[in-house]
Amino acid sequence: MRILHHGAVNGVTGSCHQLYMNDYNSVLIDCGLFQGSEAAANNKNNGNNQHQLSIDFNVRTIKALIITHCHIDHVGRIPYLLAAGYTGPIYATQATAELLPLVIEDALKVGVTRDHKLIQTCLSLLNNQLIPVPYHQWRTIDVLQIPQEDISESEICYQRQKIRFCPAGHILGSAYVEIELATDKPIHRHRLVFSGDLGASYSPLLSAPRAPYRADTLIIESTYGDKRHEHRNQRRQKLQAVIEHAVSDNGVVLIPAFSIGRTQELLYEIEQFIHTAPEGSLWKNIEIIVDSPMAANFTTKYRDFKELWDQEAQGILKQGRHPLNFEQLHTIDSHQDHLSVVKYLAKRNKPAIVIAASGMCSGGRIVNYLTEFLPDSKADVIFVGYQAKGTPGRDIQKHGPKGGYVELNGKRISINAGIHTISGYSAHADQQDLLNFVKNIKHQPSEIRIVHGDEGAKAAFAEKLGELVPDARILRPSE
Repeated sequence: MRILHHGAVNGVTGSCHQLYMNDYNSVLIDCGLFQGSEAAANNKNNGNNQHQLSIDFNVRTIKALIITHCHIDHVGRIPYLLAAGYTGPIYATQATAELLPLVIEDALKVGVTRDHKLIQTCLSLLNNQLIPVPYHQWRTIDVLQIPQEDISESEICYQRQKIRFCPAGHILGSAYVEIELATDKPIHRHRLVFSGDLGASYSPLLSAPRAPYRADTLIIESTYGDKRHEHRNQRRQKLQAVIEHAVSDNGVVLIPAFSIGRTQELLYEIEQFIHTAPEGSLWKNIEIIVDSPMAANFTTKYRDFKELWDQEAQGILKQGRHPLNFEQLHTIDSHQDHLSVVKYLAKRNKPAIVIAASGMCSGGRIVNYLTEFLPDSKADVIFVGYQAKGTPGRDIQKHGPKGGYVELNGKRISINAGIHTISGYSAHADQQDLLNFVKNIKHQPSEIRIVHGDEGAKAAFAEKLGELVPDARILRPSE
């Protein structure tokens, strides 16, 4: 057994890990896109402007692609994997299998091609290979396809591998993956756990992940391995206070948010503010605008999979409320309507909250809003998620409070708007959540590999893990 990492080890994007069971058989866990400075670094190091998209590893040995969730930094290279000749199964949870074609179609349109025929060809391949798997059910992958005369039929049975998805609480359909590997001793099967992205505790809508019973080898993310989030009550109060202050001068509030996960959590919280606000308060009059066809589609999917919501959200539904579909919520579909809304908001003197992608301001409709409103001192931008190095979101977050500027679409945009960061709304587990996940594994791992984090986060998390699991071998692999 060996593990090769093809992304998300020197940063937080491009998640892609290849598990070799032997020299002839492997499975791939995620196949994500590099973003921000991590994409630029891969280009520079490899002298290839397309490296962040390329599949530079052996596809012939891959017997299965396993998807933890459908954020673009975990699935964005799938079209290139298919183009490289991968024809095997693609396993995902039922909800992820519903969302994934939407994500891939959008990624192709935005970053690759507008050729309808080419896009449909890719989607057809994806749908033919996609296999939905319910949570908590083992799925067998027969990886032994090597003709060896000295292997008996009974021994072949023990060479079949098993995978299982368990809820990760990150976004709808997200999972950590348990993989059981057969060994030459049938009684013992080596169990690996790939965390994917783990959700934060007490997040809206989805329950926090429960640790697996056993992990012999653990591959775990460390996005916030050096940080602690605010408690949900604190971050909710802060979000409410920031918005109320921001709209007190009738300004526009911009919230860059990923279409999957963050947008739905924000809507859930905002509906709570509106529901509990007294009649005549500003909350009863603020327009909430979701300007993203993708986000609207994903919100519909969230409603379709209500059985995955946590107890609190289920209780709200029983009250007859609709936290993802309320009266003051407006969704914008067409690009022409989007442009009209930007102009409309720029001319009017009435507060509004706009939620639009992308979450790191590296593209999408949020860029037009930022171009229009960043120079406006009455406007405010609220960051509620991680901003990777080299993204416009990180630049706005860093330079905005100092009255700096940001480059958007090749133009220098001055920042006069208020800039706020509420880290507690990250969909990622913080340091304590990650440590609790490891602590609650009853049969502790003998090896832990820390991935998906900046160097500082990985180092801080490794130190804490060393104290928590002193007998484990703790690694920080590189590509």
